Order: sequence, then C-alpha cells, then structure tokens
Amino acid sequence: MTGTAVVTGLGVASPNGLGTPAYWAATLAGRSGIGRITRFDPGRYPARLAGEISGFVAEDHLPSRLIPQTDRMTRIALAAADWALADAGVRPGELPEFDMGVVTASASGGFEFGQNELRKLWSQGSQYVSAYQSFAWFYAVNSGQISIRNGMKGPSGVVVGDQAGGIDALAQARRQIRRGTRLVVSGAVDASLCPWGWVAQLAGGRLSTGEDPGRAYLPFDRAARGHVPGEGGALLVLEEAEAARARDAHVYGEIAGYGATLDPKPGSGRPPGLRKAVEIALADAEADAADVDVVFADAAGDPGLDRTEAEALTAVFGPRGVPVTAPKTMTGRLYSGGAPLDVAAALLAIRDGVVPPTVHSDPAPEYDLDLVLDRPRTLPVRTALVLARGHGGFNSALVVRRTAR
Repeated sequence: MTGTAVVTGLGVASPNGLGTPAYWAATLAGRSGIGRITRFDPGRYPARLAGEISGFVAEDHLPSRLIPQTDRMTRIALAAADWALADAGVRPGELPEFDMGVVTASASGGFEFGQNELRKLWSQGSQYVSAYQSFAWFYAVNSGQISIRNGMKGPSGVVVGDQAGGIDALAQARRQIRRGTRLVVSGAVDASLCPWGWVAQLAGGRLSTGEDPGRAYLPFDRAARGHVPGEGGALLVLEEAEAARARDAHVYGEIAGYGATLDPKPGSGRPPGLRKAVEIALADAEADAADVDVVFADAAGDPGLDRTEAEALTAVFGPRGVPVTAPKTMTGRLYSGGAPLDVAAALLAIRDGVVPPTVHSDPAPEYDLDLVLDRPRTLPVRTALVLARGHGGFNSALVVRRTAR
C-alpha cells in the first residue's frame, strides 16, 4: 500500500444545486443560490440574505426513524454521504467495518434542533425536551450518524476550526489513510439558518447587510462589506490509492499537500499566517508555485482580509501569476462546509479542464489578482490549491492534483 489518499466519491449539497451534477452545472453557468432568507422571518435583523438549499426533503432520502433525532445539518450530511458512497461505487456492508472511518468538520453543530428544544424547555417545561437533544446539537453528530448508518467503526472524529475546519478534516482523513485505514468519508456540512444561529453569526461582525443578492457578497471588490452565509457543503470518499485502483474505481484526484497556521495576536507586528500555510502545503505536495493551475480563494469579502489573501497570493505566485476563483460567490460562505465544496469543485475542474467563475465581483486593480470572472475559463487543470480561513486566525491550505492512471 502506498498510503496515498485519493478521492473516489463526491456528495454535494449546495444552495445552487442539490447533488454534484446540479451543483456543477449551476456553478459553470454562474447561477447563484443567494436570496432573502425563507426559513424564518429575517425582517428584524440587519442582515437578511443567505444561501439556502431548496428542494431537500429529508423523508425522500432517509428512514423515518432518523428524522426526529437529527438536525437539518445532519439530515443533509447523511444524504450527501450516501451520494458520495454511491458515486464511489462503495457498498459499506461489503467492507470490513474497522477499515472504514468518518472525519467531518463542524462550525456550529445542530443549532436549529437546539433552538427548538430550548424553546420547548422555556415555554413548556423540561419533560417536553427531546432526549435526542443530548447529541443532536453536538459538533461530532455528523461523524457519529454517518458511521452508525454505514457501519463504519474505524478511526473517526470531528475537527472544529470554523471555516478552515473542512480542509483540516480532509487532512486528518488523509492521515488515517496513511496509517492504514482503507476508506474515510470526510468533509463537512453546516446549516445554521435559524434565529439562534443567525444572532450568533451577526455577533461576529462580518455579515453583509446588503439587500441586493447580486451586490451583497463581493470578495476582492472595493465595495466589499462582509459575506453572505449559507448552508450545505460536501462529503468526499477518500481511499488508499492502490486499493482504489485494485477495484478499478474512478479517481477524481489525490489529496497531495496540506498546510495550516494560526495568525499571530493582533498588534504583535508579526505577519499573517496564510502565506506560510500555502508554502507548507506546496512543500508537502512536493510542488512549486509554477505547478499550480488555479487557486480557489477563501474570499472573505472583508477589505482587510481580502487584502491579506491577495498579498499572500501575489507573494507566492507573483502579480496575476495564477488564475484565482471564488465560486462561493454563488452559494455564500458555508462555514465548515465551504472548503470541502471548493475541494469538490477543484476536483471537477481537474476532471473537465475548466475553472468555474467568480460572479458579481469587480476586482480592485490594486490586488493584482487574475480573478476568473463571469464565465468559466477553459484550461488544463492538473493541480489546484484550495484556501480557507476561520474566525480567530485559522489558516488552511490544501493541494489536490490529477493522478496518473
């Protein structure tokens, strides 16, 4: 066994497309899933836009016994895991149960479930609170429910790193593959579009209060004033490369390199850590900057954070030295689910030789970025870099690349 981790299955749930084919078609067409929130009345709040998943009916995908014990986040994650396993051609019941693991990320846990049960506690009394509240809110619940549903008893866990956590989860899954685990389901799905979750997001001070879905989330634009959040993400099937080839699996690409850093304390005079995370990831992949064909940007939509990211990219690749894209402008930032969705998009870009666009933004010239705008750009993609940053100074970078057949 080589210990090389490759991706053989994708399961996507996104505001602009449910399922991988629908998401990819919408993304290449520049179709946005951002709009006014419908899951609750946002009229009393300063921010009213989000990327909501439409058309997901949990009962169409899951057994009825799971519905009362799961949050919306977990229901979407269970369906996405099923789609990823089906895409990989894997039947978990046919593999040794201790050779399969689950590593996911979470930024919030099951907020909506928790809100509903707390409402019952306050208004009706403790006897009305569901026993499932004990775990349905928990950060690790997606890993737990996916592992139970599929009989996966190998190394499992959850990573909490805000919006950087999805990359960290994939890196942890790669570590388990290198240690001998045959298969790991990894990635993230987040869904906190409820009043309790909304207030928590507003408290971070980074949400856009724009009312126009086409002008609210504008990374690298001089008019950038925050981001639009969303729900969803992606789950991926990672396998050991030789085992995947032995069963003649379709391989999307290799998880080739990973780097993570933490920004220094504000006022310390030390530089931000994003550039270092990129350099670590490239070194881990044994790749040079010239090998990277496209960067999937974190794209915070905050002037200061955008400037930091642009400076890191120009330092590593040179001014306008590599195509950069941010398809999350069509979905909003999906918290821990955003980076795995970008990784899925990067693997599809490698497969199809096309870079998806960034919509709506008019990039400021001073950033010196070659931002792919408005329509897809056709070009051979062998290696892609995906970036993600989390509140509190988390920086993560992941290199994915085409594998030799």
